[in-house]
Amino acid sequence: MAGYFRTAIPLLATLYPWEVDTSEDLLEAIEYLRWSESPETVVRAGFGAGIAVFFLSAPLLLLGFPMPAIFAVMLALSAATIHVVHSLPPIMAAVHRTEALGQAPNLIGRIVLRMKIEPSLESAVRFAANTGEQPLYGHLEDHIERSVGSPRSGLLTFANEWAEHFPSVQRSAHLLNTAQDASPDKRDETLDRALEAMLTGTRDEMAEFIESIRRPTTALYAFGIMLPLALVALMPAISIAGVSVTVEVFAIVYLLVLPGIVVVAAVWLLTRRPVAFPPPDLTRAHPDVDRHWSVGVGLAVFAAVPAYAVTIPLGVPYLGPIAALGIGLGLFLYLHYEPVVEVRDSVRDVERHLTDALYTVGRQVDDNEAVESAIATAGDRLTGRTGDIFEKAAGRQHRLHLTVKQAFLGRYGVLQDVPSARARATAALLAIAAEEGQPAGETIVSMSKHIEELQEVEKKTQRDLAQVTATLQNTAMIFGPVVAGATVALANAMVSQGVTFANLSADAAKLSVEPLAVVVGLYIVILSLLLQPLSIGLRNGLDAPLIGFETGKSILVATPIYVLTVVLAGLII
Repeated sequence: MAGYFRTAIPLLATLYPWEVDTSEDLLEAIEYLRWSESPETVVRAGFGAGIAVFFLSAPLLLLGFPMPAIFAVMLALSAATIHVVHSLPPIMAAVHRTEALGQAPNLIGRIVLRMKIEPSLESAVRFAANTGEQPLYGHLEDHIERSVGSPRSGLLTFANEWAEHFPSVQRSAHLLNTAQDASPDKRDETLDRALEAMLTGTRDEMAEFIESIRRPTTALYAFGIMLPLALVALMPAISIAGVSVTVEVFAIVYLLVLPGIVVVAAVWLLTRRPVAFPPPDLTRAHPDVDRHWSVGVGLAVFAAVPAYAVTIPLGVPYLGPIAALGIGLGLFLYLHYEPVVEVRDSVRDVERHLTDALYTVGRQVDDNEAVESAIATAGDRLTGRTGDIFEKAAGRQHRLHLTVKQAFLGRYGVLQDVPSARARATAALLAIAAEEGQPAGETIVSMSKHIEELQEVEKKTQRDLAQVTATLQNTAMIFGPVVAGATVALANAMVSQGVTFANLSADAAKLSVEPLAVVVGLYIVILSLLLQPLSIGLRNGLDAPLIGFETGKSILVATPIYVLTVVLAGLII
């Protein structure tokens, strides 16, 4: 999305060539994102987008509503567009910082473990920067380069920059700096305290965040989702209060206003998360993702036709477009991202037993076994993907006469197509341990314990967040469609018993529930498109393949539930 947005900025900016004022927040966001566009260009692009939306919304004048009301809506849409364009860079910067800080525990952990092998802070910091590909490591590398020739450590200036967003980084950095000059018997203790400070800070930050979002998410669930769905049943009777509501107004509220509220709430929640543990950097370009996108398109179109047709014998042909859209879109997203998610799960399997592999290697090395043969031993003793990786690495070492680093990370390395930052950093540390020999055995065991601690922090955070977000996911997939279907059926029953719009006069045209049911069906699909990304983003970070996969699955379940509930509830009522 960022690429399309940046491409449009220069074009939109030409629509508003006048002088503009910028803000400090916008400047900081653009600098952090390393965009080439100036803040003035982004501000002008926002005003240009607002002008474009104003004129593009002119067809609203044909709907027959009073002109002042239409102009008010057009101005509101234009103002909202301006605000969105001006707010996007700060929002994107906040999300990127959150994802970057998710690597902070890993980064500090790598420095700690490297210093246990060789107590040099400078070489340990450079090692950490060189073994990571995420933005946080790039920022550290920038500070290292700027600190060359100066009395200050690149780690300390790096920590000072991030202290405002994550204070534990600064505390850990100062402890690492202290450990460098500590006596050997105190050094390990100080290094352990540096890592523990980071882990404790991460736990505390996430615990505060989880507690702070309980009420907002509950309010979003109750007043932004369930209450509007329940109110659908009151539409036929609302004219008792003298309020005339047309289907067009109903559509605007349910397809624009309510989704807009959910989007604003989602952005507010996601940008306040202190850290997000980044998922494996995996796309459809990965060699193990063998399903072409056209397969998903073909099967989705093929499934949409019978989905439309089945609504006819069910007696709800007006829901045919909703059934076709939901089944087609859901199946496409599911099939498109399923192979990516499978590879992602395979990468997670490699990480799952990494601590056991390291413990085995460390104990073997401590018993005077070479790191190379200890890797083979770990491959024999372990099962699953981790065992396979170590077994293959040992085999390539033997057959191709490779070093430990080459066997894991080289051109023919077993991790060449495994986009796991943790596994690659572990392999780099094993390569250093191979040079140290037997003294590094205890360090490798310590490495396994530290990685296990990092994994436990991630797991506990995700478990705690799941308790908050599970309701949103289940609402989008099950509860929302059930409530919506039941209220539509109830509205239909009320209409069939004579409840009408416009003061309930005898000659008033009865409300047609069919377009109302279509609007509600679209709203159900939109809820899956909004609530699943929010839920996954809070729990796992913005993992695009997982979001696409879970959203597709949600739509596939929600659509038939909604249609069948309308039918069954109609029979009961």
